[in-house]
Amino acid sequence: MRISTGPLTSPEIAYDISTAVERHEWPDIPVISRTNFLAVFDNPPPGQTRERYLGYLDGKPVGFLVLRFPELDNVENVEIALQVRPECRRQGVGRALFDLAVERARARGRKHVQGETVDRHPGGRAFAQSVGARAGLSEVRSRLDLTTLDEPRLAELMDDAWKHAEGYRLKRWVGVPPDDVIDGVAYLESRMNADAPIGDMNWEPERMDAERIRQAEQARARRGRIGYQAGALIGDRLAAWTYIGSDVDEPAHAWQSTTIVDPDHRGHRLGLLVKIHNLAHVRELKPSLQMIDTFNAAENTFMIRVNQEMGFRAVDALIDWQVDL
Repeated sequence: MRISTGPLTSPEIAYDISTAVERHEWPDIPVISRTNFLAVFDNPPPGQTRERYLGYLDGKPVGFLVLRFPELDNVENVEIALQVRPECRRQGVGRALFDLAVERARARGRKHVQGETVDRHPGGRAFAQSVGARAGLSEVRSRLDLTTLDEPRLAELMDDAWKHAEGYRLKRWVGVPPDDVIDGVAYLESRMNADAPIGDMNWEPERMDAERIRQAEQARARRGRIGYQAGALIGDRLAAWTYIGSDVDEPAHAWQSTTIVDPDHRGHRLGLLVKIHNLAHVRELKPSLQMIDTFNAAENTFMIRVNQEMGFRAVDALIDWQVDL
């Protein structure tokens, strides 16, 4: 048995490996289309560079490694996505790719290697522990099934939330935020790693501005993704913001991403207001949608409770791992 690694030679090979792994890890989540997967290669998020490698078992490519190097903040970190075909695991390919990741991290002056494993598969946890990683954060994946959505309950929640939000108004948009809110979106996005639980991970707040927000959304659009967003304003100030993302060519599935409320405006049920408002937004524009998934830090009991009130139910978990070099 011969194990080797090398630079990615074909994005098509990477897609075949990645989708085989994704179907194994997340069997209830639709895999990304080939077109959108390939579009990622030319449209990375702003402020990030990537390297890609293959792992070989007896000359056959069975593993795929992506290294994501933040360049504007978190510059001591490298995030890795390491995938090995399920039928080819426990033969050394994953370890060879991880060793390559450490080598490349050191070469670029990074001090922390970070990745995640799906907790439903104990092999991922065992692998992380075998390479000396420590568990830094536990996350819960919850799902909202729109085919059984309790519409009267949502209306009741919305009516009650408004009793605590006098003076605020709601706004929604698609894609790049309008000029009157984009600075507020950048401010709130910058607060994410400061306000949300990060456990023992070495994550610092991202330094966001309007141009970086604009470039990020434009890059998502070129990758075949669309962002449905909503905010709560008081006067001309954005006090809360939420984001649902979905592939344009995926009719049934979406991801609930960021939801954040400015600390000066908490206690007014704004998180719940913008989430319910944005849910109606995405359902109106994407009527074929059937399910929305979201991740929350397990210790973020407040947001998990908000999601549960809307009808989200926990279905899975993952662990974020870190190796300090």
